[in-house]
Formats: sequence, C-alpha cells, structure tokens
Amino acid sequence: MKTHAQVVVIGGGLVGCSILYHLTKLGWTDVVLLERDELTSGSTWHAAAGIHGLHDNNNISRLQYYTMKLYNDLEKETGQSCGVHQPGSIYLACTQDRVHQLRMQSAKAQAFDADFYELSPNEILDLHPLLNIDDVKCAMYEPLGGHVDPSGVTHAYANGARQNGAEIYRFTPVVETNQRADGGWDVVTPNGNIHAEYVVNAAGLWGREVAKLAGFELPLMTMEHQYFVTEEIAEIAALDQELPSVADRDKEYYMRQEGKGLLVGAYEKDGRFWAENGTPLDFGHELLQEDMDRIMDNVMRACDRVPALSDAGVKRVINGPMIWSPDSSALLGPIRGLKNYFVCNGIIPGFSQSAGLGLTLAQWIVEGEPELDMFPWDVARFGNWATKAYTKARALDSYSSRFRIHFPNEERESGRPLKTRPVYEMQKSMGGVFGLSYGWEHPHWYAKQGVEQKDGFSFERPAWFNIMGEEAIALRESVGVVDTSNFAKYEITGAGAGAWLDKLVANHVPKENGRTCLTPLLSLRGGIAGDFTIARLAEDRFFMIGGGGEPQKNITAAFLSSFCPQKVWSLNR
Repeated sequence: MKTHAQVVVIGGGLVGCSILYHLTKLGWTDVVLLERDELTSGSTWHAAAGIHGLHDNNNISRLQYYTMKLYNDLEKETGQSCGVHQPGSIYLACTQDRVHQLRMQSAKAQAFDADFYELSPNEILDLHPLLNIDDVKCAMYEPLGGHVDPSGVTHAYANGARQNGAEIYRFTPVVETNQRADGGWDVVTPNGNIHAEYVVNAAGLWGREVAKLAGFELPLMTMEHQYFVTEEIAEIAALDQELPSVADRDKEYYMRQEGKGLLVGAYEKDGRFWAENGTPLDFGHELLQEDMDRIMDNVMRACDRVPALSDAGVKRVINGPMIWSPDSSALLGPIRGLKNYFVCNGIIPGFSQSAGLGLTLAQWIVEGEPELDMFPWDVARFGNWATKAYTKARALDSYSSRFRIHFPNEERESGRPLKTRPVYEMQKSMGGVFGLSYGWEHPHWYAKQGVEQKDGFSFERPAWFNIMGEEAIALRESVGVVDTSNFAKYEITGAGAGAWLDKLVANHVPKENGRTCLTPLLSLRGGIAGDFTIARLAEDRFFMIGGGGEPQKNITAAFLSSFCPQKVWSLNR
C-alpha cells in the first residue's frame, strides 16, 4: 500500500470513482481511492440509474449533458461496458404549470445544443404505444434520456483511473483523518497509513461518519426509497423497440422498461428515515424491508398511465437507503477552516451528474476553482445552523416533493423558523413575508392590508410583484429603511489595503475618505464571486458590505483571507 499521495478519495461508489478518474484526466496521477468494502457498496449498486439532461439550473444542465455524453466515450476508452440504454425519455405535463415548465426547458435546451422538443399525441403513442394520454396537456421528448448499469459505470470510472496511474484499495476502511501542521493529512487505515496533500470525503452513506473523523458535521439524512420490477409483460414482449422512460412528475412516479417488463419507482409523501444517528459500519450490499403499501397511491397512478401494468406480476422490490442533503442537491467543495479537505456527498440523481460532479471537484482541487459557478452545489451554503432537526425536516420535504415544480425565487417553509432577530416579530406584524438567509429569517416583501401574508410562487407575476414595485418607487421618490442585517460585512485594514482590494474587484476602490463604490468581487478565473459596496473610512481602512448573507460571508472571508497579506475582519451582526 502506498504511503503518500497527492489526493486520497474516501469512498468507492459511483461519485468517488468519477472524482478519481477526473483527477487523473487533469494530470494528477498520484491519487488513491480507499473503499471500506467492494466498489459500489452502499447505495450505488441498487440504484435505478436513470439519466437525463435538463435541470432548472443552467450550469447543472451543462454538467448533466456532459455526464450523459461521457458514458459512451468511457466505454471506448476503458473497454468496460456502462450498459448504456438511450431509448429517450418522455416528459408528461398534466397541469398548466408543468406545461409552462417543460416549454421553458425546451427553449433553454437550444442554448445547450440539446434535443428536447414537443411531441404530438400520435408521436407520443408511436414511441410508447402502451401509454394512456387522455389527461396529458403536453409532452416533451429527450432522445438521450435513458438509463445505465450502476456497476458498469462505476467500474468504467475505476478502470479509467487505474489506466491513468491511480490506485484503488478495496476492503480498506478509514478509521482516522488527522491534519498535519503543513496542511496535509494522515489517513489511517487498518492496512496502513497514507500521507495525503488533499482528502476528499465521497463516502456516500457514510459521509457523516467520515466527516466526524475530521471534526465536523455534514447536514445529511438517510431515507428509504423503493422501486419494483415487474415480470414479463406480454404487450412489451411483442414490441420490436425499447420503450422510452416516462417522467410523469405530476403523478409522482417514474417508469422505464427493464427487460421485457417495467421498472416503477416513487417518492411517496409518507417517507421513512433510516439510520438517523449514523449508517452501520457493517452495512454494504443489503436491502431494507419492503413496504409496497407505502407507495401504492403512486403505483395506482402509474397503472392508470400504463393499463398493462395493472395485471403485471412483481418480480422483485428494491428498498434501499439514500442519503439526502436539506435541499436534495450535492454538498460539494472545500470545507472552510480545514485546509485541503473537500467533500462530495448527498448525491441523489447520481447517474445524471456523476461526471459533472467529478469534473467540478477535480477542477476545484487542481486549478483552485471550478470552471462554472456551482453555488447550488457548494457545501458552504449550509453552516452549523443546519441542525439535525432542520436537516430531517428538509430531507423529508425534499423527498416527498421530489417531483414538485420549483418556481423562481421559491422558498420552502419546512424546518423554519430556525433563527430570528429581535426585530422579527415587529417585521412580521407589519406584513413581512420571510425567506431563509443562512439560517436567519429575513423579510423579502411586506404584504399590504387585504393581501395574504404568504408567498405565492408562479412562472407568472406573483402577488408581490406590484407591491415590491411600489416599495421601490417609495424609496426612490421619498425615504425608507432597508434591512441589510443579512448582508456580509468586512473591515479591511493595513498598509496597502486599498491597492490590494483594487486587484480583487472590478471597479476602483474610492481614493478619498468617506466615498463609496459598488463593485463585483472577482473570482480566481476572473468571474464574479460576489457584489459589494466598499467604503473608504481612512487611508488604510475600508468597510465592505455585500448581498448574499452569511453564505457570502463564509465564502468571501475564506477567499479574501487566502490572498490578503494584511488583516481581514469578518464582523458580527
């Protein structure tokens, strides 16, 4: 076993192997993966492994298309089959909001040079003759949609990494991660120790346990998830084509062909937590007790959609654990305060995102920053305020509303309020409608008399549109008070502070005391890392305030401190 490596990746599931592969593709070949059991142990091996491209976030869409397109290239490069099936995916809309969402995604697909287009009723039935489409208002088709083989994809990443020089050690659990004074890490296992410059926690179901070895908590919660596979269905056996998968999100299930039968899965309202206090260390390729009654409402809606399903026998039921973040998106990136420690955890649509996650994290380690702005995945969006109770409430909400439409500016209420300021009750009595800002309740707008004190999310103009317009006019023409207590605040002092700030922001900082400027903060690649107002208080003393609340505070303080030869104070509220 090696005693030194540039990077040690902990976890040999799908995403861990993808990270290892992408590190080698960026030229770092002195890298190691440690897996406590066999590759794919945990939640990878029992996944339904669907793949799709479009996402509500454009950069995530880019990475999902990258992932989908890589699988065929990975097969050629490694000789390992990924079991790629791409008969396409049909997306059904049974409500007007879903129609709106799908047509927006169709328009966005053009920007990605992707095929995602509307089908006529006859075209739907040509592709999938078993569907009942009486209640369908709109259907879209994604030709690259489908599924892959979980084990095949994982081993293809592993083989590609090995071919490029990486080493993989199975049956090598990590029992300690100890940071050295130089920022490196001693990774301790029963089979020997490795001194690593960087550590990556990609431990999947054991992400919480591995995080605790380094002295911090990750907001993750394990939940059960079920799908089943039917016996052969005569109507499918008679076809000379593979049926496209069906994304019937208004009816809250997913479906695809498996052999000559169907695979059907659901995210039911009555979700179940599992191993809340920690994943058992001896868990590996086991499944959980099935409970089909819990998803029967979803299954009956699937039977309405495909009547042939009603008479099909069930061949097997898969009930396996998945690990969720509070918003069902990945926890990705460096842990602030721990030098050279990265995480990639809480992955739900792993087979649509595996290559994108691996590429992004590899770029973060090798190049200092990913190519794309990936704040929706950045682990820094959560802090110590994300308690276990909050994480449980949010995970259940995210699970049970997995296929719900996410509207622009949407705020979820589960797990809230978590933290409130002394002025909260007064703002609430004035009609304040609140959102979450790094754990704090913060007013977004104020409902007038006769207007419901609640957000109503929509693809069209919501109730607050005109009210906020009136607020803006009042501030412009008269006077008002704006609560900026959720903004990040910094004081930068020391000789040359102004010249140093000038190198980090796009605008020139003020040259005269008492003056202010508005300016973006630049990222390492020259992109925008934040938007700030900078005031010059004295020759070598500047005050900086910016939108984004404490997530911005957390990221920006670390960013500034890594470059600043002077002193950066992150101020309390």
